[in-house]
Amino acid sequence: MNPYAKFLENRNAREVIGETGARLAAVVAGNSSAVIERSPAPGKWSPRQILCHLADCEVVFTYRIRQALAEPNHVIQPFDQDAWARHYSSELTAGAALELFRAARNWNLALLGTVRSEDFSKPLTHPERGRMTFQTLIETMAGHDLNHLAQLEKTH
Repeated sequence: MNPYAKFLENRNAREVIGETGARLAAVVAGNSSAVIERSPAPGKWSPRQILCHLADCEVVFTYRIRQALAEPNHVIQPFDQDAWARHYSSELTAGAALELFRAARNWNLALLGTVRSEDFSKPLTHPERGRMTFQTLIETMAGHDLNHLAQLEKTH
């Protein structure tokens, strides 16, 4: 199950994930530091915190992709995003988060370019979401990107 499928709709997941870095860079370049730091509502992440979250998630996806390709029937390790977000102090800048995201994403895209078509049907398990395929993992990345891009692009 992909909880982000509604954001992806019928778009090509690899195209979406290939475009995300440039779209994030446009958000950072198009907003003042005051806007990047401002939370849209109490308890909601600021754009900088969303960028930190996306950087963290890309590190997680980097590991998940490689483990899924290396192991038969890989079981994905979930993480608590809110616990990770407690450490998103102002020293973790939007620029640094974007830099990490883009480097890891480019590395992931390069790897995905080498993946055999049959590997996209490899089975995986997410303890909270159940059985899925490697393709679903990539679609989850894309839908997750689109969800957060929509939030960030509202700040323009």
